Parts: sequence; C-alpha cells; structure tokens
Amino acid sequence: MSEIVYPPVIKTALALFKALNITFRVEGTERIPRTGGAVLVSNHVSYLDFIFAGLAAHPAGRLVRFMAKKEIFDNRVAGPLMRGMHHIPVDREAGASSYKAALKALKDGEIIGVFAEATISRSFEVKDIKSGAVRMAVAGKVPLVPITIWGPQRLWTKGRKRRLLQRNVPVTILVGEPMYPKRGDDYDKVTEELHARLAELAEKAQREYPEIPKPGEDWWQPAYLGGSAPTPAEAAELDRRESEERAARRAAREAAAEGANKDAAEGKDAAAG
Repeated sequence: MSEIVYPPVIKTALALFKALNITFRVEGTERIPRTGGAVLVSNHVSYLDFIFAGLAAHPAGRLVRFMAKKEIFDNRVAGPLMRGMHHIPVDREAGASSYKAALKALKDGEIIGVFAEATISRSFEVKDIKSGAVRMAVAGKVPLVPITIWGPQRLWTKGRKRRLLQRNVPVTILVGEPMYPKRGDDYDKVTEELHARLAELAEKAQREYPEIPKPGEDWWQPAYLGGSAPTPAEAAELDRRESEERAARRAAREAAAEGANKDAAEGKDAAAG
C-alpha cells in the first residue's frame, strides 16, 4: 500500500506539537503489536483524537487506519487527506461496506482504529459502547487494544470553540493490556469488560493529569472531579436532543427534495401536454 500522505502528515503534526510545546505522557506503547492486525479502541473526547491515538502506534512503527464518519471524507480539505491515509469512511445508514473494508484491512495485517462510543463524550467519561469492535476483532482473529486519551478536549471538542494554537497543553495517552476475544465468547460481556478497561484508563489519566483547570476554565474537567462538564446523564440528554434535531433536518431535506422532484415531474408533464 502506497504511503505518500500519512508519513508527512505525522511529521507535520509532531512539528506543530513541538512548536506549541504540547507535552506528552505516553505509556504502554509496547502493547501495540509490531506486526499483524489489531483493533485499537479509543475513548473519544475531541475532534483530534485520531491524531493522538495514532501516535500511540508510532513507536511500534505502525500506521492506524481509523474508521470515521463519511462526512469527514466529503470535506474538500480533510477528505483527500483521509483517503490518502487510507482511513475507512463509515456511512451510518449503510455500515456493512465499512465493516467489510475494515475486516479486509485487518486480515491484511493492518491496525484499525475505532471510537466505540461513536460520538464525542460531552461528559468526558466513557459512554456506553456497542459490541462492533469486539465482533470485528473476533472475525479478524486479532487482538483488541484499549487506549485512552486525555487533554485534547482543551484544543477542540464538541460545543466549544477551537483552540488549535493553544500552547503548553499536556496530553496523556495510555495503552491498556490487549484483549483476545474469540468465537463463542459472550460478546456483550467482553464489551462490558472493554468498557471497564477504557473507563479505568480514563480515570487514571484524568486523576493523574498534571494540570487542574484555572478559574472559569473547568469546563474540560469531568463533573466527578469537580469540573463543570455535563454529567453522563446530562450529556445523554444533550445527545438525544441533537439526534432528534439532526433527524428533523434530514427529514426536512428529504421532503424538500421529494417536493422539488414532484414539481419537476409535473412541469415536464405539463410541457409535454
């Protein structure tokens, strides 16, 4: 597979992090397989998580192919980069093709990156996850590697202005012990164990983070540590409202398109008559 885009992107990101004096605490990178396929499962606190999760595999000399929503690939700037790095687009209304592409990549010895929470956690605690990552690891006969990231939410996260040029932000990346699910396992129980490991890593990263929020800046700290981020219940309600609003907008677009098609058809019939 040609790697014209991915290595320069990594070098550029590392140079930018150095210029911004972003400091890293990275632990457990020796748990990333140096060869063969694996499913890397990360928590999700920011729009930049794929960059930092990918860095966890850098010491092992590996490139991670992330599964990301199709809309990113449709962006005229991000799209060519995502395709050039051979990431995998996910159409939530037609997920079978993306699953098939990911499984093929696993069998070809690639590392697939998955954000099992699907969307960014507004509470910054690990949300409920589904069994897709576990099933993928089983089907590909590869290990499942949990990873937690903490800190990038201060740069760019849901509901907050981007602060991409903010300096001196510490970033924590913790890689957990690999899991080896196999066919015949109770996938729901394995998923619960995966969630527990992600949550444990996340709490460790949060409690041991080298900075505490300044006055008025505690929005990036989870509620259980005294921050003003939404609680998991509050975050779930915000997600529910957002989902309903998105569905309403989609329905309105579809209705408008259907109306336009109907008008065009009637106009054509009238012209023919």
